[in-house]
Amino acid sequence: MPELPEVEVVRAGLERHVLGATITRVDVLHPRPVRRDLRGPAGFAAALTGRRIEAARRRGKYLWLPLDNGDALLGHLGMSGQMLVQPPEAPDERHLRVRLALAGAAEGRELRFVDQRMFGGLSVSAGGAVLPPEIAHIARDPLDPEFDDDEFVRKVRKRASGVKRQLLDQNLVSGVGNIYADEALWRARVHGERPGERLTATQVRELLGHARTVMTDALGQGGTSFDALYVNVNGESGYFDRSLHAYGRENEPCDRCGTPIRRVAFMNRSSYFCPVCQPAPRTRRPPSAHRPLPQHLPTAD
Repeated sequence: MPELPEVEVVRAGLERHVLGATITRVDVLHPRPVRRDLRGPAGFAAALTGRRIEAARRRGKYLWLPLDNGDALLGHLGMSGQMLVQPPEAPDERHLRVRLALAGAAEGRELRFVDQRMFGGLSVSAGGAVLPPEIAHIARDPLDPEFDDDEFVRKVRKRASGVKRQLLDQNLVSGVGNIYADEALWRARVHGERPGERLTATQVRELLGHARTVMTDALGQGGTSFDALYVNVNGESGYFDRSLHAYGRENEPCDRCGTPIRRVAFMNRSSYFCPVCQPAPRTRRPPSAHRPLPQHLPTAD
């Protein structure tokens, strides 16, 4: 699934290529990608036709294009979604789902939503130009200048759940997915199952800093591409996967200590870590386990 750096690469590409463009026609080629729009495919198309694109914004893994009437085109790439800017004469992609013809600033271009697995989707958010209400509950991401580091540290240290699970909680911090969580944890030498309440404030701050660094590094390399499904608006793949230290490297030597990287199941996906650099947390015994058993049981008189 595309994570924050990949979605930001797409957002930046849309900002370069479609700002100021007017949507002249909308073709919904499959209804599933617009399933979240209560207007239905025809209403979705009607709500966009004639509208001008004013900006390109992101919250976590969601993208939205504010429109000139105060609404917004809200999108999520899901597992395999792509937003491509193409000339009209370009052949239709095999999994093309929605086509927006553009005029004005992007004259002679089309914005195409392509999605093989169709877990992603598009919808029109009424009044959502500043922030679509559908995603208002999602937390800011670590690259957001208004992200509150102190509040993040406080919340992580109050929770007993494992720190990786917290990194993936989009209500706590958005945009950090499985790949970059594993990479940040490797850099911080912290096991993903370590309870947040057993981390010091310094450890949480260091982990947050590593999450920022790894995602910034990924942005500089166009994101991470393990297959042809993730591309930018020009159809180009990123290459940060060549710089990964943990994710996807099962049985390869740790770049720090040489121990084989281990993979374990985690929330219907996988976690990758170094068992030496990131030792698993010790299991706490319940208080009763520390009490000595009585030597003699009382007997009835």
